[in-house]
Amino acid sequence: MGAEFLFMDDNARSHHADIVDECLQSEDITRMDWPAYSPDLNRIEHVWDMLGRRIAARQLPPTCLPELRRALLDEWCNIPQDQIDNLILSMPKRCKACIASSGRHTPY
Repeated sequence: MGAEFLFMDDNARSHHADIVDECLQSEDITRMDWPAYSPDLNRIEHVWDMLGRRIAARQLPPTCLPELRRALLDEWCNIPQDQIDNLILSMPKRCKACIASSGRHTPY
Protein backbone atom coordinates (compact mmCIF):
# COMPACT_ATOMS: atom_id res chain seq x y z
CA MET A 1 0.00 0.00 0.00
CA GLY A 2 2.98 2.25 0.34
CA ALA A 3 4.69 4.10 3.14
CA GLU A 4 2.20 6.97 2.95
CA PHE A 5 -0.83 4.73 3.54
CA LEU A 6 -2.97 5.81 6.51
CA PHE A 7 -5.93 3.75 7.69
CA MET A 8 -9.03 5.65 8.83
CA ASP A 9 -11.78 4.09 10.91
CA ASP A 10 -14.06 5.57 13.55
CA ASN A 11 -11.70 4.52 16.37
CA ALA A 12 -14.49 3.27 18.60
CA ARG A 13 -12.76 0.79 20.92
CA SER A 14 -15.67 -1.62 20.66
CA HIS A 15 -14.89 -2.02 16.95
CA HIS A 16 -11.26 -2.99 17.37
CA ALA A 17 -10.78 -6.72 17.15
CA ASP A 18 -7.37 -8.00 18.24
CA ILE A 19 -6.94 -9.82 14.93
CA VAL A 20 -7.46 -6.55 13.01
CA ASP A 21 -5.03 -4.64 15.24
CA GLU A 22 -2.45 -7.42 14.80
CA CYS A 23 -2.90 -7.41 11.02
CA LEU A 24 -2.49 -3.63 10.79
CA GLN A 25 0.64 -3.80 12.94
CA SER A 26 2.11 -6.70 10.95
CA GLU A 27 1.60 -4.74 7.72
CA ASP A 28 3.03 -1.59 9.33
CA ILE A 29 -0.21 0.29 8.64
CA THR A 30 -0.76 3.43 10.70
CA ARG A 31 -4.22 4.09 12.07
CA MET A 32 -5.33 7.72 11.78
CA ASP A 33 -6.29 9.51 14.99
CA TRP A 34 -9.98 10.18 14.51
CA PRO A 35 -12.76 10.69 17.04
CA ALA A 36 -15.66 8.25 17.13
CA TYR A 37 -18.80 9.58 15.46
CA SER A 38 -22.45 8.71 15.78
CA PRO A 39 -23.12 5.29 14.26
CA ASP A 40 -26.74 6.41 13.87
CA LEU A 41 -25.76 8.44 10.82
CA ASN A 42 -23.13 6.10 9.46
CA ARG A 43 -24.87 3.39 7.45
CA ILE A 44 -21.68 1.42 6.97
CA GLU A 45 -21.67 0.73 10.73
CA HIS A 46 -24.90 -1.19 10.24
CA VAL A 47 -23.40 -3.10 7.32
CA TRP A 48 -20.40 -4.05 9.50
CA ASP A 49 -22.89 -5.24 12.11
CA MET A 50 -24.66 -7.37 9.49
CA LEU A 51 -21.32 -8.85 8.45
CA GLY A 52 -20.34 -9.58 12.03
CA ARG A 53 -23.62 -11.32 12.73
CA ARG A 54 -23.37 -13.37 9.54
CA ILE A 55 -19.80 -14.43 10.40
CA ALA A 56 -20.81 -15.31 13.98
CA ALA A 57 -23.72 -17.42 12.70
CA ARG A 58 -21.48 -19.59 10.53
CA GLN A 59 -21.35 -23.26 11.42
CA LEU A 60 -17.55 -23.12 11.43
CA PRO A 61 -16.34 -19.63 12.35
CA PRO A 62 -13.03 -18.45 10.84
CA THR A 63 -9.96 -19.31 12.92
CA CYS A 64 -7.27 -17.38 11.06
CA LEU A 65 -6.91 -14.22 9.00
CA PRO A 66 -7.14 -15.88 5.55
CA GLU A 67 -10.33 -17.71 6.62
CA LEU A 68 -11.76 -14.47 8.00
CA ARG A 69 -10.96 -12.67 4.75
CA ARG A 70 -12.71 -15.37 2.69
CA ALA A 71 -15.70 -15.46 5.03
CA LEU A 72 -16.09 -11.68 4.94
CA LEU A 73 -15.95 -11.62 1.15
CA ASP A 74 -18.49 -14.45 0.92
CA GLU A 75 -20.86 -12.82 3.40
CA TRP A 76 -20.43 -9.36 1.82
CA CYS A 77 -21.60 -10.80 -1.50
CA ASN A 78 -24.57 -12.48 0.18
CA ILE A 79 -26.05 -9.46 1.95
CA PRO A 80 -29.41 -8.91 0.25
CA GLN A 81 -29.53 -5.65 -1.70
CA ASP A 82 -32.89 -4.78 -0.14
CA GLN A 83 -31.20 -4.59 3.29
CA ILE A 84 -28.70 -2.07 1.92
CA ASP A 85 -31.50 -0.15 0.21
CA ASN A 86 -33.45 -0.01 3.48
CA LEU A 87 -30.43 1.49 5.25
CA ILE A 88 -30.17 4.18 2.59
CA LEU A 89 -33.89 4.93 2.67
CA SER A 90 -33.82 5.21 6.47
CA MET A 91 -31.52 8.27 6.43
CA PRO A 92 -34.26 10.95 6.66
CA LYS A 93 -35.67 9.27 9.79
CA ARG A 94 -32.18 8.84 11.25
CA CYS A 95 -31.33 12.51 10.68
CA LYS A 96 -34.59 13.65 12.28
CA ALA A 97 -34.02 11.37 15.28
CA CYS A 98 -30.43 12.58 15.69
CA ILE A 99 -31.52 16.23 15.55
CA ALA A 100 -34.36 15.58 18.02
CA SER A 101 -31.90 13.97 20.47
CA SER A 102 -29.35 16.79 20.06
CA GLY A 103 -26.84 14.29 18.70
CA ARG A 104 -27.19 11.86 21.59
CA HIS A 105 -28.31 8.22 21.39
CA THR A 106 -31.28 7.40 19.16
CA PRO A 107 -33.32 4.21 18.88
CA TYR A 108 -31.41 3.29 15.72
